Amino acid sequence: MSQTIDVAVRQRAIERCRERRILIPTFAQMRDPSGLDPSLVAELADIDMQAVHPLNLFRITWHNDPDTAAFGEVNYLELPSELTGVPARIAGLIGEHFPTGAHKVGAAFGCLVPRLVTGGFDPTTNRAVWPSTGNYCRGGAFDSALLGCRAVAILPEEMSRERFDWLEGIGAEIIRTPGSESNVKEIFDACWELRRSDPDVVVFNQFDEFGNYLWHRGVTGPAAEAVFRALAGERDRCAAWVGATGSAGTLGSGDWLKRQFPGCRITAAEALQCPTLLRAGFGAHRIEGIGDKHVPWIHNVRNTDLVTAIDDEAAMSLTRLFNEPAGRPVLADYGVPDDVIAQLPLLGFSSICNALAAIKTARYFELDDRDILLTSFTDSVELYRTRLHEMRAERGEYTERQAVADLERYLLGATTDHLRELSFTDRKAIHNLKYFTWVEQQGKTVEDLNALWDPGFWDQLADQLPGWDAAIEAFNDETGVTYRGTYGG
Repeated sequence: MSQTIDVAVRQRAIERCRERRILIPTFAQMRDPSGLDPSLVAELADIDMQAVHPLNLFRITWHNDPDTAAFGEVNYLELPSELTGVPARIAGLIGEHFPTGAHKVGAAFGCLVPRLVTGGFDPTTNRAVWPSTGNYCRGGAFDSALLGCRAVAILPEEMSRERFDWLEGIGAEIIRTPGSESNVKEIFDACWELRRSDPDVVVFNQFDEFGNYLWHRGVTGPAAEAVFRALAGERDRCAAWVGATGSAGTLGSGDWLKRQFPGCRITAAEALQCPTLLRAGFGAHRIEGIGDKHVPWIHNVRNTDLVTAIDDEAAMSLTRLFNEPAGRPVLADYGVPDDVIAQLPLLGFSSICNALAAIKTARYFELDDRDILLTSFTDSVELYRTRLHEMRAERGEYTERQAVADLERYLLGATTDHLRELSFTDRKAIHNLKYFTWVEQQGKTVEDLNALWDPGFWDQLADQLPGWDAAIEAFNDETGVTYRGTYGG
């Protein structure tokens, strides 16, 4: 993340934010919004959380209270042993309570704002390009709409219809690339075509933008720590952070947790049908939100302890269990509390993948009730309703018998197959796989690649966060936009 400043472009960005009354939150404010000016919080009470409104930038936080429209403790859901089949405690941060309904709007913010405040992006002329498998480009389109700039969303054509409908509604240009979740190279190819044809495009590639990593390390990591401290007793342990690889941004949260709790492990999950990290495999799968067949540039592989692959059929079947009417009485019969059953629709496909990876991690390390595993529930079933309709049409009505089978097989019967604890050489081998995507195809250098193997590289990145906050505050000072009275409060 360069701090070289283009003064002229930065001035145009300042004028655009002044014109549109945009005040940019700092990473510190997203991490802990409790110190925000009360007048800003009061004005938020009258603004829908999903509205394209400048003040909703301050809702890019894990602390949104959906009941009061204010801020509170971190949103999370703990899955009971009656559901997971393991004595260890598993809790997931809830992503639905962000603008756009997914936490990826935070990753998009992390990639955009450092360029905006240093003159690396001109909202008056540039087109913002958001390569994605769904949620990240939605977050980018949201940020772009606030700035009044043109957004280009690039995502595979086989993603859920809800994503395309939302993008069309917000006015984004959409480029559909061939294939499904696993076809990330095709997304990268489309980015290169845009660069060649239009000098005004700026590509915010979540897979190599360190702003994605930093947002999660600086915002999601502390949120996960807060959840642990809320749940933990004196003898409890922070056992693991679990995240699907995807762009690898959320795995940066594990780097934060490891600094706070040295015994904490990091588990990277992927689809069994495309086991890139597990065995340099390839394929296609249906767990939307975890694009693969490459190792993301921003994945701190040396800090990853475990890799596990999740069968996409498990994610699909459990989506039915958690959302079809026949699933609810079965869950209740197995002792799952009513309040948990009511919240299970908060888990979309990739969230279920994360939960299953946490269960496998707990089983592998024989964790007990003193161990707490943390993960993120990225988005909810609201982005996959059409998939439920499709499964119902293909497979027929969901029955209580099928619900019992899915619960026993995929949750209570989860095993430690398709899992590997990484040795030093395993980690180095996965790290080296970055060469084929990023050096051969995407213009990185071997020197850049070698730098990523140094643990100090990632800590030095994190040390940049206070500097970025200072740059945001200086930018806000020059726009002249303030909390009080700006929005008619």
